[in-house]
Amino acid sequence: MAKAKTTVFFCQECGHESVKWLGQCPGCKQWNTFVEEPVVGGKGNSAHKKHTTGSDHNPVSLKEVIMSDDERCSTKMIELDRVLGGGIVHGSLTLVGGDPGIGKSTLLLQMCRNIADSEEKILYISGEESLKQIKIRAERIGKFSDSLLLLCETDLAVIEEVIKKIKPKVVIIDSIQTMFSEDVSSAPGSVSQVRESTGILLKIAKGSGVSIFIVGHVTKEGTVAGPRVLEHMVDTVLYFEGDRHASYRILRAVKNRFGSTNEIGVFEMRKEGLVEVLNPSEYMLSGKPDGASGSVVACSMEGSRPILLEIQALVSRTNFGFPKRQATGTDFNRVNLLMAVLEKRLQLQIADCDAYVNIAGGLKVMEPALDLGIVLALISSFKNKPISDHVMAFGEIGLSGEVRAVSQVEQRVLEAKKLGFTTCILPHASMESLKKIKEIGDIQLIGLKSVQDALKFLS
Repeated sequence: MAKAKTTVFFCQECGHESVKWLGQCPGCKQWNTFVEEPVVGGKGNSAHKKHTTGSDHNPVSLKEVIMSDDERCSTKMIELDRVLGGGIVHGSLTLVGGDPGIGKSTLLLQMCRNIADSEEKILYISGEESLKQIKIRAERIGKFSDSLLLLCETDLAVIEEVIKKIKPKVVIIDSIQTMFSEDVSSAPGSVSQVRESTGILLKIAKGSGVSIFIVGHVTKEGTVAGPRVLEHMVDTVLYFEGDRHASYRILRAVKNRFGSTNEIGVFEMRKEGLVEVLNPSEYMLSGKPDGASGSVVACSMEGSRPILLEIQALVSRTNFGFPKRQATGTDFNRVNLLMAVLEKRLQLQIADCDAYVNIAGGLKVMEPALDLGIVLALISSFKNKPISDHVMAFGEIGLSGEVRAVSQVEQRVLEAKKLGFTTCILPHASMESLKKIKEIGDIQLIGLKSVQDALKFLS
């Protein structure tokens, strides 16, 4: 008897299912996100098949759950371990997203090489490349042990059997958009196939204790292609950011059930692969011009890590009726807000000026602690007065022009001292908390209460 085919509409954002097309999704309230896909009835959803009740399905008391010290496996990459929260958790499902060519496969292949050196079986499954293509990339990275096993397959039924047979420690799926299940008739990469494939991999990871990494392509908006429910199903979501034509790469966790979502890892792409940048502050400040106006060093916190970066500003009279504003690496609206504060509180005539703000090095930072650095850079460029290369600034600016306190002041000041800065400009409200800290030493601390004090500093 032939299978009964029907058509179902799925929301690309949240995965909501409907029997007809809807302009607005009732689940996530987004517009024009429904796509039509055929669904085959009969076998049902393989990710939700019924199992016989056994001892593994009996509820247990919270006190009976035993935690061991070997719940995590180190990737032997300090930056990657930091973003993961201390290493790979056994039985976890991790999604790695990023633009094409950014280095996702290279990063995971290097991780496989490090883990395979400990004689643990690693299974790398590719649905996009042949074995010879993977071999070419592997030879560029370095030598691999025999513990790394390769498989070119897209059928999840075959993949599940292989995993049960060889019992690897870590499995890489490259990529989730190429995987398919025979229980779903739509093409690989469709909403229903991606959701079904992720459900099957989640069942494998939780049932067998295998750690699975899945690679996901991103859309033009920078989010992982497929339904947004995909990100809700996995344990960890990592985004690999950066310009593919530049050498830097930023690995950021946007979801992590086993660690912080504020940590980042910094890598540099070289011909031999990705190299960890253990001191991002020194890397971001390399090439900073000496004695140039509009250039200020500020400090941003990424999780527990302070990162010093250069803020560049260029303010000049416009030749057009409407001045142009541009911000690269920071919030454009925040820059407009700060310029309005300077116009109102300091009576600086910058409303008819073109203004450009850039975070050098390619980092994207939205922390309010950069406000003071942006304000100093704008004033320095407008008045054409350079700021000393040994000065570092941080602080949040309010609409009244006040300089407000920020968190983790001690770490920011100590990072500046470690890199040789002699003066630190910070909120006056944070001065009291630094008086009892002996490690600060003889670094000069200048506390500002308002943007008027910042203008006096540059006078």
